Amino acid sequence: MRTKIVAGNWKMNKTYQETKALVKELKHAVKEISLDNTRVIIAPTFVNLQKASKMTKSSAIEVAAQNMHQEANGAYTGEISAQMLKSVYVDTVILGHSERREYFGESDELLASKVDAALANDLEVIFCFGEVLEDRKSGNHFKVVESQIKNALFHLESGAWSKIILAYEPVWAIGTGETATPDQAQEMHAFIRELVAERYLSDVSEEVSILYGGSVKPGNAEEIFSKNDVDGGLIGGAALNVDDFSAIIKAI
Repeated sequence: MRTKIVAGNWKMNKTYQETKALVKELKHAVKEISLDNTRVIIAPTFVNLQKASKMTKSSAIEVAAQNMHQEANGAYTGEISAQMLKSVYVDTVILGHSERREYFGESDELLASKVDAALANDLEVIFCFGEVLEDRKSGNHFKVVESQIKNALFHLESGAWSKIILAYEPVWAIGTGETATPDQAQEMHAFIRELVAERYLSDVSEEVSILYGGSVKPGNAEEIFSKNDVDGGLIGGAALNVDDFSAIIKAI
């Protein structure tokens, strides 16, 4: 049975004090929710990872980083390595988010090297990908997603996929209030799973969790999560509110 996952990407939000307050609220809320076969992950900013890790140590909440550099160390001012994340008890990292691709020019080739560095340090990867509105309107969305996955992940051996979580994010639905319909999400998730099955054995494709990201809210989460190939969500804005995030967790 595939693991269900609700992951909250906090992006560049929450000060140290606000992080402590939100983590405390989330810990209390999660205690009241049945988490059978479900993981809850939060991704605060780099400066708050250590505090969040300490606060969630004895809870069901896991902590992930929003990014990392591909090199182990060196003259890369402002960057964070996989080993640094491990040193503050972070075991999961988000890579390939559309904002990293768009604002910081991260290519598929660069992301492939980041994935390799993460796996070499025993980090789990939440790998993001998805099409822009122009690609969706032109009917090119399947080709774009296929290219992003193949270029960054299909060099991996099948055993490495136990450390991979996929996150489909239609870029046109991130922070816009627009959301892919549940049927659109299912169509793409089924395509992704078949793509993985063609490259690897079906047991790999059937075990990998595929999350949907793009304006998931309490009001639409249950319908989206009900689709067969949607295994959870990578949540943005709604993850910053304890009531909204806990409602989304309950929806799964």
